[in-house]
Amino acid sequence: MPLFGERLRAERERLGLGQQEMAEKCGVTMRSQRNYEKGERQPDAAYLAAFTALGGDVLFLLTGHGDQKMTDQSYRSTATDMTENTNPVTHSVAAEPLGEYRLNRREKALLENYRGSDEEGRRAMESTASALAHRDSAKKKGRQGVE
Repeated sequence: MPLFGERLRAERERLGLGQQEMAEKCGVTMRSQRNYEKGERQPDAAYLAAFTALGGDVLFLLTGHGDQKMTDQSYRSTATDMTENTNPVTHSVAAEPLGEYRLNRREKALLENYRGSDEEGRRAMESTASALAHRDSAKKKGRQGVE
């Protein structure tokens, strides 16, 4: 199994991004990006959230397991499968409106990665999502107190 830095580089290349562009989109310096890819440092949760938002496979990145598959074509076929599949669970989540909203491509990919994970992977994804949501909530509360 490739090391973390090698998996990060492979994912960045799969996404068609250079180191500088990836660094900018994930909110770090070029030096940090280079250190992550060399395996000299590990990114924080904010970086991983931005990486996921770009379409990166965070489960593959963190564990070496997962699909490392989500090219634009596979996103489209996943979306098609999810909306045309007669499985009531998949259909009700991905194809039916959630209130006024439908899942976008990134949300569908995240859901697909979650469903394709084992229990340990699901727990990791849930705890990461919870930590990021709490962090964002705390930031908002801090800004409201300042105003």
